Amino acid sequence: MKAAVIESIGKAVVAEVPDPTPGPRQVVVEVAACGLCGTDLHILQGEFAPTLPVVPGHEFAGEVVGLGSEVTELAVGDRVAVDPSLYCYECRYCRTGHNNLCERWAAIGVTTAGGAAQYAVAPVANCVRLPEHVRTQDAALIEPLSCAVRGYDVLRAQLGAHVLIYGSGTMGLMMLELAKRTGAASVEVVDLNPDRLATARQLGVSGSAANADDLERPQGWDIVVDATGNAGAIQDGLGRVAKAGTFLQFGVADYATRVSIDPYRIYNQEITITGSMAVLHSYERAAELFAGGVLDPDVFISDRLPLTAYPEALERFASGVGRKIVVVP
Repeated sequence: MKAAVIESIGKAVVAEVPDPTPGPRQVVVEVAACGLCGTDLHILQGEFAPTLPVVPGHEFAGEVVGLGSEVTELAVGDRVAVDPSLYCYECRYCRTGHNNLCERWAAIGVTTAGGAAQYAVAPVANCVRLPEHVRTQDAALIEPLSCAVRGYDVLRAQLGAHVLIYGSGTMGLMMLELAKRTGAASVEVVDLNPDRLATARQLGVSGSAANADDLERPQGWDIVVDATGNAGAIQDGLGRVAKAGTFLQFGVADYATRVSIDPYRIYNQEITITGSMAVLHSYERAAELFAGGVLDPDVFISDRLPLTAYPEALERFASGVGRKIVVVP
């Protein structure tokens, strides 16, 4: 089969690789679409400790075409979205409900072969059957949505909160849509990219600007979310949190990224700084929200490219062009 392969640091190609074979409790999925994500860029940079080469792609959906010998929950022909998370269920963090912090953390498309291919293998427990009205290609959005749902689990957002989001790429826009659903009094977005800000306005943002100084909230925001991973945005956002407010590090920063904090202000104003890592008990809920129309796939997916264009898709994503980019085998 054809698959994208990150062969070494900085090098991605499309090549022929062996067809996957399912284990007893696994299925083979014929991939309908696979999204690109900042995680893929980190793998390309040699971060997240992947063993290279690896077939990337942790945001994907498709049709079941092969069953392991012990699979009874699904049938050939079922359309599914796949949670890429692979946990050991044995370490302290798994046993205490923090599976996303698993000491042996792994993921399809990160540490094992993923969905940027014609076929991919997944545990049957990781597959969520899609309802008839959901287009299979669109369901690649469920995985990033599940990360956003996890972010709001961490926030425990209260009704009437004023929210500021840095970044109006796919993840920032998903956080915007969920903020509206969780009863925010206002949701404002900061981004240097005017095209992305235009999409935020299309989705009904309360305010948008290239600089938070241009937004009218001198007392700060109850919730500030970084969805960029950019040091400048993070540093600025930390200073925009209102008294008793919360800063959520949601964007994936490079390992070397550093910012400064003001410990006295954190103490004196009771500011919370927290983070949200990947997926935790949120994939099924994201699938249900997606089926219920929380996102418009035609707004969120800006580019649908053939799998053969995967290296170019990575370059396009890294340049900040568009929103969600998916490859279609």
